[in-house]
Amino acid sequence: MLLMPDLSSHLRPPYGLLIFGVFILVLAVAGTCTGKLWGRGGPVYRAEKPTQFWWGVTLYYLGGVSFVGYFLYKVYGFAN
Repeated sequence: MLLMPDLSSHLRPPYGLLIFGVFILVLAVAGTCTGKLWGRGGPVYRAEKPTQFWWGVTLYYLGGVSFVGYFLYKVYGFAN
């Protein structure tokens, strides 16, 4: 009989931070490569609004790195 592990033991709240952080980083890389970023009012194109585009990309990268860094702090940081 094959027993499946309990998913709640693998997906605790800190791992959600990692998943969300990596997702945001993927969005930042995709926006950098394609030149299209999703902002509050819809898509922002690098050719049309370069300043707003690069601010958005910067915030995506910063947010992704922050979530991954916070996850690493919670799992391997000074608290343990």
